[in-house]
Amino acid sequence: MPLIPLNIPAGVYRNGTEYQASNRWRDANLVRWHDGALRPIGGWRQFITADVNDLCRGTCSWSDNSGNKWLATGSKDALYIMDDEGAIFDITPVGLTTGRDDASVFTGFGSLSWGSFEWGTERPETGIVLPATSWACDNWGEYLLALSNEDGKIYEWQLNTGTAAAVLSNAPTGSKSMMVTEERFVFALGAGGDPRKVQWSDREDNNTWTPATTNQAGDIPLQTTGEILCGVRTKNQSLILTTQDAHTATYQGPPFVYGFEQVGQSCGVVSQHAVASVSAGAMWMGNRAFFLFNGSQVQEIPCEVSDYVFSDINRDQHSKVFAVVNSRWGEIWWFYPSGSSTEIDRYVAYDYTDNVWTTGNLSRTAGVDLGVFSTPMWLGSDGTIYEHESGRSFDSQTPFAETGPIALGSGNNIIHVTDLIPDEKTQGDVSVTFKTRYYPNDTEYSHGPYTPSNPTSVRFNGRQFRMRVEGDATADWRVGIMRVDGKQGGRR
Repeated sequence: MPLIPLNIPAGVYRNGTEYQASNRWRDANLVRWHDGALRPIGGWRQFITADVNDLCRGTCSWSDNSGNKWLATGSKDALYIMDDEGAIFDITPVGLTTGRDDASVFTGFGSLSWGSFEWGTERPETGIVLPATSWACDNWGEYLLALSNEDGKIYEWQLNTGTAAAVLSNAPTGSKSMMVTEERFVFALGAGGDPRKVQWSDREDNNTWTPATTNQAGDIPLQTTGEILCGVRTKNQSLILTTQDAHTATYQGPPFVYGFEQVGQSCGVVSQHAVASVSAGAMWMGNRAFFLFNGSQVQEIPCEVSDYVFSDINRDQHSKVFAVVNSRWGEIWWFYPSGSSTEIDRYVAYDYTDNVWTTGNLSRTAGVDLGVFSTPMWLGSDGTIYEHESGRSFDSQTPFAETGPIALGSGNNIIHVTDLIPDEKTQGDVSVTFKTRYYPNDTEYSHGPYTPSNPTSVRFNGRQFRMRVEGDATADWRVGIMRVDGKQGGRR
């Protein structure tokens, strides 16, 4: 029998049954595919001694006019600043409304409409979900603007580490989010407690919010059945996402200032931070799918792991989901809590340049891409600020990828594999395990792990097998197209 290449397409496929993932990678952790090869992601390490010692959601980074680097992040009851030396400063506004680390389901009096259930019938655990507290942060020139979705006020911080952030003069209260547009307006989203209202300041003047013939301040309620959750800058316009749909805001100048248009329906975003913007457009996680706004319309992104993600996610904790760009690798990562966890413990990553999906386990609650800092800066649930894609530390986790069933033979024949011919950059940095079965739901037998050499004697048989590749966490290994040698014959 000639050598058979195990030419497995890049990316994880985890929709449907295990057998539907035949000849594909089905499970993975802390790996990516690049230039046709499987490899580990970069590791992480604490940024100097940076630790806010708090559970934070929402962050941004920027450079001031003197070239100093800053990172802002907030928790349920605090707002923090980190400088480029890793020093942490508490700039919590006076009188900030305390929020929640976790989302909670309000099932008490008034949580549902009259007559929702029959008299005497026990009420199920359903009601209004009060979201986990998160912060919308953006820079206004060299200053910071920030808003907690529980507090509803826009705050400004003017670079003095000994002074707390202060309420932005004349800005609306009761808002759910905020953003700064490319045209230098501040948008208050869900302004004044109206979940559909967008209100903006005068251009280049974030203290003027009352419309007049002498300024460009204004407001408009969006025509939507949803509630505004967030906004993001895209090319030549701003994108506003609700729980139901998507709208663009395009600058037109006086007298109307902005024109608003619905560009997508049934494409609501799951949380305030579940959207990220890249050159290809804005991408976000919805309730059952992922979406892309390409500059003119919204379209669903075909996802090869959607069953895995959406069938095991804690929907009560949707408000914790956040997206972060990893531009060096052309990726967007979404972090989310699995069905059995109240805190973020998983991620799903999309390589938007090669259209490849992967999954893994990692707890991060907020983060920013590289740019201001030389590496991505992501925060752990303990408040530690990590430099990512840096070094080879994975906190005792092991990068791996495992295939679905691979069938080499034809008909009902059993395959007898004798040798593995590895395609590995540096032999000895990975181990390979084979798991065999005679039928899809039969007992599974494990063989290995083997340390690849040329050739590697493996000796196993079955009608189908799965291959698991585990990498040395301290090495920058690569795996290409493995080949096996064996023969067909016999039935069982």
